[in-house]
This record gives sequence, structure tokens and C-alpha cells, in this order.
Amino acid sequence: RPREEQAEAEGTEECEKVAHLLGIEAAELIKGLLKPRIKVGNEYVNKGQNKDQVLNSIGALSKSIYSRMFNWLVERVNVTLDVKAKRQYFIGVLDIAGFEIFEYNGFEQLCINYTNERLQQFFNHHMFVLEQEEYKKEGIQWEFIDFGMDLQACIDLIEKPMGILSILEEECIVPKATDKTFVEKLYNNHLGKHPQFGKPKPSKGKA
Repeated sequence: RPREEQAEAEGTEECEKVAHLLGIEAAELIKGLLKPRIKVGNEYVNKGQNKDQVLNSIGALSKSIYSRMFNWLVERVNVTLDVKAKRQYFIGVLDIAGFEIFEYNGFEQLCINYTNERLQQFFNHHMFVLEQEEYKKEGIQWEFIDFGMDLQACIDLIEKPMGILSILEEECIVPKATDKTFVEKLYNNHLGKHPQFGKPKPSKGKA
């Protein structure tokens, strides 16, 4: 059917295979993708989805399954390698993905860069702010230096109430919400009001 109409399954063979692996009924899986049950106020309703929305739901379900399988695997490895002897030392290794900006940046990239902002802010705060406060406590003559690395404004823009993630979550439960309505809400709430928010500049050669 056209993209704006209620999606229907052309066949059930693939869904039956997936449902078998998940240990659920194929009919329930299909219903959950085509007409998911969402909470509106204090009640639950079934929301019909078009083709694009169903494809997005399949992608989200796949990523969620992958994430849970990964966490389960890590837990199994930890349990298997665990020893009962008392530990006196601990070495931790943290591998952080670098900041990335692509021609097309999706939700995953927002989450990656948001996580990096939080980690970088944690590092900056402990290395530059708390360290200088420690100098002051110890009576060391020191003139406080602002390294210009406070990322809190950007973090607040993403995570605070009526921030990017909050508005995105709100749009996800609005029946006829689109990318356009999401962007309009961002502009209405933050454009010209938040120093870290602005309209993207058009690429060279494009109007």
C-alpha cells in the first residue's frame, strides 16, 4: 500500500522464522509491528503504522535484541571468569569512540556523540575544575584558569526536560508525528533561545 496508509504483511514466512527463534507466536509479532500497543495518558491503545513506521520498528527491535544479547553475553563471560578469591587490585580499560560527523547523522550518531559529550565533561570537570579547587584547599597560590571546556550547556540541550531527547520521546507517541513536526518543535523550543542550537547550513552548491 502507499506509504501513508496502514501497512499490511504480504507474507508471514520470515516472521514465523523470527518468532520461532524468539519463542513467541508469529501472529503476536506481526500485530506488534503493524499495530503496536502504546500508552496514551492512562490508557493503552493500538496504533496503526504505515510502511516506513513498520520498517523503523523492525530496525529498533533488531537493535534492542542485539543490545540485550550483547549484555547477556558479557554477563555470562563475567560469571564464567569470576573467581571467589578476594581482589586487591583492579585495572579498568575504557575505549571511547571518537566524535564523528557524517553527511547523514542518524539517531545512533546522536547517542554516540551525546555519550562522548558526557564522558568528556566528566574528564574536563575532574582534570581542570576539581584539580584547581584542590590547589585552593591546599593553600597553593593559584589563579583559576577557565579552559573553555564546559560542555554542560550542550548536554542540557540534549537531556533536560523539553530537550532534544524529551521532545523526540514525546513525538514517538503522537499518532501523526513526522520528522517535520519533530524539527518544528525543536525550532520552536530552542532556535534563538539556546546558544548551542542552530539551523544546519546548506551544503555548498545546494540552495
